Amino acid sequence: MPSNQTPLGALPARFRRERVLVVGCGDVGLRVARALGPRVRLLALTSSPQRVAGLRAQGIVPLQGNLDQPATLARLAALGTRVVHLAPPPAEGDEAWWRDARTTALLAALRLRTPPASLVYGSTSGVYGDCGGARVTEARAVSPATPRAQRRVNAEAAVRHFGRVAQVRASILRIPGIYAPDREGGTPRERLRKGTPVLVAQDDVYTNHIHADDLARAVVAALWRGRPLRVVHASDDSELKMGDYFDLAADLYRLPRPPRVARSTAQDELPLMLLSFMGESRRLDNTRLKRELRVQLRYPTVHTGLLAPGR
Repeated sequence: MPSNQTPLGALPARFRRERVLVVGCGDVGLRVARALGPRVRLLALTSSPQRVAGLRAQGIVPLQGNLDQPATLARLAALGTRVVHLAPPPAEGDEAWWRDARTTALLAALRLRTPPASLVYGSTSGVYGDCGGARVTEARAVSPATPRAQRRVNAEAAVRHFGRVAQVRASILRIPGIYAPDREGGTPRERLRKGTPVLVAQDDVYTNHIHADDLARAVVAALWRGRPLRVVHASDDSELKMGDYFDLAADLYRLPRPPRVARSTAQDELPLMLLSFMGESRRLDNTRLKRELRVQLRYPTVHTGLLAPGR
């Protein structure tokens, strides 16, 4: 047994309950905490003093620190027997545009003392770039087309290196679009009300989705069932093009369907960020999610997920 995986029975009684550290404890991180419940001791890193009381109210021990200030992270060493890393990379690079300094800083802190038994990193399906609508398995080579996707590729490599060197069972979840009716900005309702266009059928792209609650359950499953250095697509069963997704949502919400525009004219009507998503088309295969992590999706399609009640 690796030295960092001491049997819990050999530890003092106060340490025998698993301690799960959540880094990036936003909406999904809080759902992970709720999914874990009282079975574990929950800890969360926060850089905001204003969040301390709220985290405590949900049974989470707040640890103040900032991923952009590595010196504040030393206290994380050996605190979590398992770690969930959901923090995004910086929006802009500093000395190197492709580097995720936040992940590097976190992993360095975790290696100062006994590393965790497992770590789950939440990456993005954007690491594949445009796949021309092809069905994509985790074996496909990455081909990031944007700086933010390249930083995710860099972070994935750092997590794999950490797993090998520190003998930590590190798992990577590649996550598509997250939605939930009770998540801020978690449905297309507002965009539909604004009448934001989508692409005409012949120019449209495949998109992928996961309900936030199913994503949280996938994270929990990976903490205990994830294979070492394994990548898993945290995606539902839907196979929809973007325009069809918004048409479906419009019908469910009894709102007008969005107008359709040709790609050649879309750049004059849509923001650059949205255009970048419209430039990538792929269909994620989620076989590993179901077979290896044994996740049974509560919301296997966006139709069921968009109709789900909020908390």
